[in-house]
Amino acid sequence: MNTPKLVSFTWTKQQNMSTVRSLLKEQTLKRFLELTRNIYPDLVKVFCTNLQFNGDSFVSHVKGVDMVIAKDVWTAVIGLKYYAQRINRGNLGIVEEFNKMQFYKSCLKNPFSKVKFFSVGGLKVDERLIAFIVSWIITPRGSNHSTLSKEDLQLVYCVMNKVKINWIHTIKEHMQKSIRLCDFC
Repeated sequence: MNTPKLVSFTWTKQQNMSTVRSLLKEQTLKRFLELTRNIYPDLVKVFCTNLQFNGDSFVSHVKGVDMVIAKDVWTAVIGLKYYAQRINRGNLGIVEEFNKMQFYKSCLKNPFSKVKFFSVGGLKVDERLIAFIVSWIITPRGSNHSTLSKEDLQLVYCVMNKVKINWIHTIKEHMQKSIRLCDFC
């Protein structure tokens, strides 16, 4: 059993991080990021191993039980709705003007520093926290959470610029990618 990674909005308030709080609330992520329940890694692994997608629903089979996570479940349990902008490689929509290097440099404490790779280390505090939330909680991966991918930067860009994101779609795309790469297997 593992303890989930979460964001305490009380802590962000105590730390005077009102910008981060308001940006995450604007994205309707508060309930999702504050979820606190036990996680059973073996059951999650079985769920992900058997995971299939049927339209907008996640379908799996765990311990003899068919599980379907549809739009209404996302809304009722996690508070996310299946609406807003879909952000992925084939559909950048509103963020077509996104320039990875230009945005990354705008997030740096020292925008004139030389960029070898997209590390969270030199980012301003708000951008760094949003980047860690994206790479650790919303779209987790097996390793190297301190180096941001283009997808991570796009999501941070959208959050920082108040572009509403379809988080269910983002999570679905990430899970499909992770299953192909065996991140969850």
